[in-house]
Amino acid sequence: MTTVEIFVGIFEGFRVTATVTALGLLYAVPFALVFGVAQYLTKGMARLAITAVIEFWRSSAVIILLFVFYYVLPVIDIQLPAITVAAMVLGLNAGGYGSQAVRAGLQSLDRGQFEAAAALGLPRRHILALIELPQALTRMAPTFINQLIQLIKGTALVSLVTLTDMTFRAKEIAESEYNPVGVYTSLLLAYFVICYPVTVFGRWVEQRIGGRKGLTNEF
Repeated sequence: MTTVEIFVGIFEGFRVTATVTALGLLYAVPFALVFGVAQYLTKGMARLAITAVIEFWRSSAVIILLFVFYYVLPVIDIQLPAITVAAMVLGLNAGGYGSQAVRAGLQSLDRGQFEAAAALGLPRRHILALIELPQALTRMAPTFINQLIQLIKGTALVSLVTLTDMTFRAKEIAESEYNPVGVYTSLLLAYFVICYPVTVFGRWVEQRIGGRKGLTNEF
């Protein structure tokens, strides 16, 4: 096979890679927002319990979680589809990191805004939804884009739970063509082609956010 044929063959697994990424976002974004906000608002034992859940997904090795959810759970009669396991594990792992960006973004806001809104009689949930979250989300945007890139790259592990993604296709081609150097170099390039536009978009977002902050500071 030529280099172009190898590259095209690897991209036959792109549909699975894209599907896992998209489904992973459906786990990552809600988890990050809900648990980040909850960690910001709670204290005591409630905060300790929320932090424990976050740290479980954030600190556990993704490869081990994939094996546990796909190969160990069937032992106790819980069997999940491979695509569900991959999206859930990668998504919640990314969501664990994202939750800390949410919490940090909320904590970085000027406390005076909250006090002024509370003095006007706004309920706590309205202050959060209308004042705090919109500002914090702007600050979180670059971090969220970085987590998206990590999520895309993390899909390289889903071949371990039998999904025919780009990495799985690369392994098949390498075994049939006896050309691991050419195949895995092409795989590296394939992930670069996917991730680099997201990186460029992230830089554009950072510049836009920086420009708005500068404009705000002028006034």
